Amino acid sequence: MTELVRTIKRIRGRVGDYRRCGQSIGLIPTMGALHEGHLSLIRRARSENDRVVATIFINPTQYDDPTDLERYPRTLAVDLAKAEACGADLVFHPEPDVMYADDYRFRVTESPFSSQLEGAHRAGHFDGVLTVVLKYLNIIQADRAYFGEKDWQQLVLVRDMVAAFFQTTEIIAVPTVREPDGLAMSSRNVHLSPEERIVAPEFFRALSSGAPPEEIVHRLIEAGFDVDYLERRGARLLGAVRLGNVRLIDNVRL
Repeated sequence: MTELVRTIKRIRGRVGDYRRCGQSIGLIPTMGALHEGHLSLIRRARSENDRVVATIFINPTQYDDPTDLERYPRTLAVDLAKAEACGADLVFHPEPDVMYADDYRFRVTESPFSSQLEGAHRAGHFDGVLTVVLKYLNIIQADRAYFGEKDWQQLVLVRDMVAAFFQTTEIIAVPTVREPDGLAMSSRNVHLSPEERIVAPEFFRALSSGAPPEEIVHRLIEAGFDVDYLERRGARLLGAVRLGNVRLIDNVRL
C-alpha cells in the first residue's frame, strides 16, 4: 500500500530504511493531477528500482501567474489511488512552508538557457523548477529520477544542474505519452473546451509535418492558435502555443 508522507523527517526516515536494506530508489517529481504520462514514469521507475517515491507538490515558485497556480487541478485522493495502482511505495506531499522554510531566499538560477523558450514567456519559472528538484534530490537521494520528454527544456536543465552540482542521481528521460489523436498528455488539457479539444491535436500534427518553421507557424495561426515560440534546438523542434486560455507545449525529434 502506498504511504502518504508529509514531512521531511518522515520521508528521510523511510528512505533511510530502504537504504539500510540495500534497496535502490526511483524518484518521480510531479505536481499531481496525474495522467497517463505521469503513470508511465512511475511504471518505468517500478521496473528499474526496488522502491519508488513520487512527489505531489504544486510548486508555487515556478508560477509567474497566480491565476495559473490557482487553476492547477488538485486531486490528491485520485492521484494516490493511481500512484498505488502503478506501484509507488511512497508519495511525498509536503506543504509549501515545509519546502520553503526560508521563504525562497535561496534558489537555483541558471543562465542563459533558462531565459529562452519557456523562460522567455514565464519569468522565474525555471528558478522554481530547478530549486524544488534540487531539494527533492537532496532529501531523497534517489538512484534515478524520471522526467518526461514533453518538457524537453526542463529535462535538459535538470540534467545539466545535476552535473553542475555533482549530484549522483541519474536522470532518466521517458518518451512523451499522447492521446490517440496525438495530443501530448498534460494536466492542462482538462481546461480545453470541447471545441478547443478538437483543434488541439493540430499542434502535434503541425510540428510533425516536416515543413519549415515559418510554414508551421502560419498553419497553427490559421488553425486558431496563438504561437509563443517555435524553434529548432539540436535534433528537436520545440513549440508553445495558446488555445483559448490554455497554454500547450510540445516537441518532436527531427
